Amino acid sequence: MPRNGFPEAEVFEIEKIKFNNPIIFAGFVGAGLAGSIAVGYIIEKLKMKEIGYMRSKYLPPATVFIRGRLRHPFRFYSNKKGTICGIICEITLRTEGLYTIASSILDWAEKNGSNEIVIIDGVASDEEHDKKAFCAAEEDLCRIMADKGIEMIPQGFVMGIAGAILNECLIRKIRGVTLLVRANPKKPDPVAAATLVDAINRSYETKIDVSDLRRQSEQIGHDFKELSEKYSEARKSDAGMYM
Repeated sequence: MPRNGFPEAEVFEIEKIKFNNPIIFAGFVGAGLAGSIAVGYIIEKLKMKEIGYMRSKYLPPATVFIRGRLRHPFRFYSNKKGTICGIICEITLRTEGLYTIASSILDWAEKNGSNEIVIIDGVASDEEHDKKAFCAAEEDLCRIMADKGIEMIPQGFVMGIAGAILNECLIRKIRGVTLLVRANPKKPDPVAAATLVDAINRSYETKIDVSDLRRQSEQIGHDFKELSEKYSEARKSDAGMYM
């Protein structure tokens, strides 16, 4: 496929790196932007480098500006050791083509030796954030998470791109996990994002200091205000998570 073409879906790599069975953290546009804020913070604190982006005819014709900086809305990152990857998408996605995009992500993950992808996100809640994280995964991993103080979700629905990825994981060798927190559906929720990073620290021993995330919550809320409003509009079409 020529670089100026529009493929069904492909991860276009801009940086070659030697991977070492990486665990992948992925955040998409959801309630409070908790997942995308959390993954962005992880990328920053672990000094991860952008290594590629998603190209697909199913992505909306949109780009992202943050503090005046233009960047691709669907990006892939890795740390220097190739042990941790981050996927962050900062635009809302249409239902059409979600499985094609999900399959492309997992093809890339498996090709690079990953055994686990962790979807982190917020669940729309009108209640005040309770600083609790929840998980959904295969039974053995749920028990491990419970030992870390992360409760299993008894039942619910995961929809959109996150649901497509997790469904695809069920028929592949790569393990799919989701970590969720209750988050404000109407505005960016950095506090909920901090709870997600705390849960990742407990589960994967990443030791990421979340003090900056809590301290900069007002600025982060301002930076992501427009994107959060886009999510609120998309939520009317039920492309979200429920529990």
